[in-house]
Amino acid sequence: MPEIVVAALVRDGRVLLVHRSPDRQVYPDVWDLPGGHIDPGETELVALAREMHEELGVRIAPGSAIHLCRLEKGHGEGSARFSAWLVGDWQGTPANVAPEEHDQIRWFRPEELPPLIHEPVRTAVVAAMRGARA
Repeated sequence: MPEIVVAALVRDGRVLLVHRSPDRQVYPDVWDLPGGHIDPGETELVALAREMHEELGVRIAPGSAIHLCRLEKGHGEGSARFSAWLVGDWQGTPANVAPEEHDQIRWFRPEELPPLIHEPVRTAVVAAMRGARA
């Protein structure tokens, strides 16, 4: 079963989303959290750090990732396991360094957040962001 990690990079009350290119085979033309597949032998956090560097050009700070939620989608061979993380500390300025995957990136406040691919992930992100501001 494929395992996927995604990160909610949060700063100043906003979360960074990527817009998946319209020509993507899976989930085209939607906003979502950046991330990707866990490679064989990787832990979730190692994959998360690698994906954030590959897609956004940032290095997440050790220990800055807080687990938000995990869910399994699909059935049989079409199923996948998703793990979402909240990241509040990183080095570098996020940029779209994977234009073949995303056609834009943008910061959103919780009340502006568009629907994400998996609603439980969106719910967990909004709850974490509102808890962080309380």
